[in-house]
Amino acid sequence: MDYKLTKLPNGLRLMTIPMPALESATLTIWVAAGSRQETPKNRGLAHFLEHMAFKGGKKYPTARAISEKVDGIGGEFNAGTSKDWTNFYIKARAANLEVAFDILSDMLLQPLLKEEEIKREKGVILEEMAMYEDTPMIKIGDIFERLIFTGNSLAEDVIGLEETVKSLTRPDFVNYRQAHYFAPNMLVSVAGGVKEQEVLKLAKKYLGGLGRDGEKAKIATFASGQKSPVVSLKSKKVEQAHLILGFQGHGRGYKGRFVESLLSVILGGGMSSRLFIEVRERRGLAYAVKASTERYGTDAGYLGVYAGVDPKKAAEAIKVILEQIYGLKSGKYLIEEAELTKAKEYLKGHLALALEDTRAVNEFFADQALFLKEILTPEDIFKIIDEITIEEIMAEAKKLLVPKGLNLAVIGPYTSQESFDKLVK
Repeated sequence: MDYKLTKLPNGLRLMTIPMPALESATLTIWVAAGSRQETPKNRGLAHFLEHMAFKGGKKYPTARAISEKVDGIGGEFNAGTSKDWTNFYIKARAANLEVAFDILSDMLLQPLLKEEEIKREKGVILEEMAMYEDTPMIKIGDIFERLIFTGNSLAEDVIGLEETVKSLTRPDFVNYRQAHYFAPNMLVSVAGGVKEQEVLKLAKKYLGGLGRDGEKAKIATFASGQKSPVVSLKSKKVEQAHLILGFQGHGRGYKGRFVESLLSVILGGGMSSRLFIEVRERRGLAYAVKASTERYGTDAGYLGVYAGVDPKKAAEAIKVILEQIYGLKSGKYLIEEAELTKAKEYLKGHLALALEDTRAVNEFFADQALFLKEILTPEDIFKIIDEITIEEIMAEAKKLLVPKGLNLAVIGPYTSQESFDKLVK
């Protein structure tokens, strides 16, 4: 799988990933700005603006007009906001690619941002906040990142705070758009049954008028000053305790990021991983237990382990998880060649399966184009993974899995976090 990367006269980058066997295509427009670029006064603005784009532009002035147009081509559309980026996409038959460009360009270049719609959408976002608060399996991620990125804007929830969302007005949206929605700070990616020249022609027609002026927001580079294990408890009456424990990792630009990923897979990637077997199968302490990595920008990331457990067994589960983590690091539980081979195939297989979807293909390539100087193809990554050794993984484990760098976030029916503090220290 390969890509073509070009640049329009206005500085807008265009990425085309031809997949000739497909009848469909996904058009995604990316903005290299998310919640990390916000200030304490406008928390949640990037996410709120994502919502407002769907309220209508000059050509399609209402949410209904947009949805009817997308439904009229049998397409699907949505958007997403992260700490690093905001994106908007339409997936449809490749033959309807121009319609997708027409709709998204109107939404993003000419949004109406009506005051009455802003007021109405505040209620929607507050309900979205309430939904997350009532879904601890999702909320635990926010609490963990608030803990591990303390002191940096990465610690803030993408959705913002109730008080900041309520305070936002139309000028806030206009100013944010002027600051971030400009051609050199954006990227267009198209994957599917398309040809490069066709995509280039449509991009020039619909996005060639996007302005060049803007200024990339200056963000504080994340640097951890953690010197001892830390715990964050959210006391909540729930039937199941949810927890994430993890360690500072690295951002997208880290050379050893695939070594980190393999370490994560060995610990808790899949139903035959160490943590799944030990925590669930042998001890029955959790229904769900898994390890994963997360990366932001080129400077920040982590390796974390999630588990949902009986509140009475949370302490035992944490002990077992830490015993497996530190046992791997110390060499008590050796990594065998067969286990490494399985982990490599797991990682490569999941990437290959994900890339069967044109939207995922867009994200795979665009995520690199937004933040990295070098863009790797899936084949490049497969080769890198195949060459990783047990010695490299052990060296990474010794650097990463440091007791003083442990972070533990818990949601559960507990009145005190004292017992958790003792566990990690």
